[in-house]
Amino acid sequence: MLKKLFIAVLLTFTLILNFSACGTKQAGSTVSSGEIKVVATLFPQYDFVRQIAGDKANVSLLLPPGVESHAFEPSPKDIVEIRKSGMFVYTGKYMEPWVDRIIKGTSGSGVVIVDASAGIELIDENQQEEEDSGEESYVGKDPHIWLDPVNAIRMVENIVEGLVQADPKGESFYRKNAGIYEKKLWELDRKFSETFSKVKSKKIIYGGHFAFGYFAKRYGLDYISPYKGFAPDAEPNPQRIAELVRNMEESGTKFIFFEELVEPKVAKVIAGETGAGMLLLHGAHNISRDELNEGITYIEIMEGNMERLKQGLGYGE
Repeated sequence: MLKKLFIAVLLTFTLILNFSACGTKQAGSTVSSGEIKVVATLFPQYDFVRQIAGDKANVSLLLPPGVESHAFEPSPKDIVEIRKSGMFVYTGKYMEPWVDRIIKGTSGSGVVIVDASAGIELIDENQQEEEDSGEESYVGKDPHIWLDPVNAIRMVENIVEGLVQADPKGESFYRKNAGIYEKKLWELDRKFSETFSKVKSKKIIYGGHFAFGYFAKRYGLDYISPYKGFAPDAEPNPQRIAELVRNMEESGTKFIFFEELVEPKVAKVIAGETGAGMLLLHGAHNISRDELNEGITYIEIMEGNMERLKQGLGYGE
């Protein structure tokens, strides 16, 4: 009798296991917990997905903490992880020029591909006058769309559509969270507008590769940087360094801003030459390991920038 009872229990347990296995998606689009596995190239998209999807997504940042984003190339292991994910979010082809081969490599895998820049009007990078013809020459587009909070809202909208495509059952959850988060981004935009209505100067003196073109355009700011372009190996223009020093001396500027995750050699030289203080203006491409462990957010980074811009530009003076 006991033997028959044991066999019956064993058969029942086996049937339960088989039924559970049939009800679980086996494709690479999900992890075992049922969460969507999302790979994001840069920190802003990584954080946007976190804010929208919460515990419904297992989000990973493609960039290792502390790595400069413009020099990054995905490894074969990275490509495998993207192929195993349910959704891949990138900034755009001007930020990730290698993305075309990633997209081709994921063909047929079922991965939802999200171009976060879709629908955003890109501005030209390195507009300059041609000495001979007088015609303007353009070298690509500025990829740093996320530093304008209004653009960030559009990026969030693109990400929501991707999440809904990858997980239709979670649509109401994603749209509700996105709506809440977009209100926070609009409030961030409002605070920046108010801040720049009360500053003494609207010119940012930047000692690094200036990534804040969209930000400056949004809030009516001027800027000067000794670099042309965003490549980490680009060399500063000596004439622009001299112009920058002269500009600081003539305007009485007390602070020079520098970029994150790169040794601010030029900013240090200029600060030493002029006696100016140095302030971080964080481009949020990537974050340090400590920032990652602390759970820092895009909004926190931008609010930190706001406080340092108040100091550097003379808020309320």
